[in-house]
Amino acid sequence: MEYFSTRGAAERVSSAAAILKGLASDGGLFVPASFPPMSLAAIEALVPLSYEERAVRILRPFLTDYTEAELKGCVARAYGHTFDDVRRAPVRAVGELAVLELWHGPTSAFKDMALQLLPQLMSTARGKEGERDTILILVATSGDTGKAALEGFADAGGIRIMVFYPDGGVSPVQRLQMVTQEGANVSVVAVRGNFDDAQRGVKEIFGDAAMAKELAALHTKLSSANSINWGRLVPQIVYYFSAYADLLAERSIAAGDAVNFTVPTGNFGNILAGYYAKRMGLPVGKLVCASNANNVLTDFLQTGIYDRKRDFYQTMSPSMDILVSSNLERLLCHLTEDTAQVAAWMQELAEVGKYDASRLLPVLRENFWAACADDAETEEEIRAVYERTGYTLDTHTAVAYRAAEDYRRETGDVRPMVVLSTASPYKFGASVLRALGEDMAGVDEFTQMIFLKEKSGMKIPPRLEALEKAPVRHKGICEKGGMRAAVLAFART
Repeated sequence: MEYFSTRGAAERVSSAAAILKGLASDGGLFVPASFPPMSLAAIEALVPLSYEERAVRILRPFLTDYTEAELKGCVARAYGHTFDDVRRAPVRAVGELAVLELWHGPTSAFKDMALQLLPQLMSTARGKEGERDTILILVATSGDTGKAALEGFADAGGIRIMVFYPDGGVSPVQRLQMVTQEGANVSVVAVRGNFDDAQRGVKEIFGDAAMAKELAALHTKLSSANSINWGRLVPQIVYYFSAYADLLAERSIAAGDAVNFTVPTGNFGNILAGYYAKRMGLPVGKLVCASNANNVLTDFLQTGIYDRKRDFYQTMSPSMDILVSSNLERLLCHLTEDTAQVAAWMQELAEVGKYDASRLLPVLRENFWAACADDAETEEEIRAVYERTGYTLDTHTAVAYRAAEDYRRETGDVRPMVVLSTASPYKFGASVLRALGEDMAGVDEFTQMIFLKEKSGMKIPPRLEALEKAPVRHKGICEKGGMRAAVLAFART
């Protein structure tokens, strides 16, 4: 399988090269040259397999330059020992909907599904490409990606990682997870700004030719662990197929039945993986895009106009507090098959703050539906689902669950619906408890975990519980204009 840039100017590369580079040289994102088909028989054959075995079958046609042994080894190391559920991504019935729990990995967030595998793929790619320079991973995070990437890359040979997060823009638990991270090759820095400021800064560093020369003198090359990296996105396709196989195993559906998926998403990577699964042949009906008050994606999918010039809100679902959704560029490339048009739209977005792709509305509406929920509605949903089913949703999953219900009510579509659950409620304990009627003002996050355990009956993830006594190792902070200097300083150490 070859990969090319969404903006058309970069050369075609192998999957290993795409994973190692992260971002194409023209600033675009790498996309696969085709969608490998999965027949219905091949999908049914996934039913008796473990998650790891399913992953190898889905990944194999995308990662054709990895040997079978290499791929199996990467997958085994990623999922074999760090997840607290043998199913890795179990599906549970919650009311009339199904919930796909993607937070059983080491950081209690769905990013583990990809970021436990990406370091394995990247380390293997480094050897395959004969890379001798140090790879410096740069990450901008709205909360969960940062810790998951740090966990995956800590002490990886030949690789260093630097994470930027918005100061005051992540939950207390998310911040503690990052600033207590161990590892001789890691650095964590708060940025005085929001996630979009951090993401923009990282993208500008990737496009800075002068900086690339400075880093080359230090025998260092940049790469990314954000979902702009193909190696971050491709593992996410797996859990859509796995969820479908589990529904088949439970006889909740018959082979060939279409299933809808509702996805809480900010950077559009999680839901884009579902679109890829559909293009490969998975019987997917609608992909419902769920946004919080930062509803730029809802507006785009309803109007075809992307406009980032709007108020930014810090919400109780911070991982979706994003106004520039990077992975939407990949979708535009697949829908238009016109890299010049995509490059023009991305230039408009950078220079004007908006672009008009309304000519794509028919195909967008064919595949997607969109809704949003503000904080008050999110709290209502957490409380309502808990009272009705006894199940405790985190804030992001609550946004999705409400969007799924809105979709069913407004369209009358009663096909099976899977809601992607992206984080443990313990990562957002204060917000969840407030929604359940508990006033947590002045109560520390570890006492909140105890309260939430009593309410939910769910076991506290041991790694979250251990944060209480973990020493803070990273105290760096910079202005949004100081990220370049921070990266160079880290590269010189």
